[in-house]
Amino acid sequence: MKKIYYLKTCDTCKRILKQLPVSDFLLQDLKSEPINVAQLETLYNLTRSYEALFSRLAKKYKQMDLKNQVLTEKDYRQLILDDYTFLKRPVIVDGTKIFIGSSKKTLNALLNKP
Repeated sequence: MKKIYYLKTCDTCKRILKQLPVSDFLLQDLKSEPINVAQLETLYNLTRSYEALFSRLAKKYKQMDLKNQVLTEKDYRQLILDDYTFLKRPVIVDGTKIFIGSSKKTLNALLNKP
């Protein structure tokens, strides 16, 4: 499976997508088509961690004062399912490889740069 979970209104996602041959991928805009349980489970099976898929940069993370709470994997899972902003973006699945977020290290690995 080749799929990209992103937000079409996100400038970072747009910049990353411009660097990829997106015609090879199925694109899913998380705002118009939120991630479902089966899709999240597929991502979990590739990462073995909901926390790795979770974005602490989401505005609601601060609003809900989540940084002062002890969150479990079950909590991360439910938060991601409840609100698309909690999924770190973009999430790019290329077969059995998964690339999460927009860090320089992630982008270099995705684009096969040393």
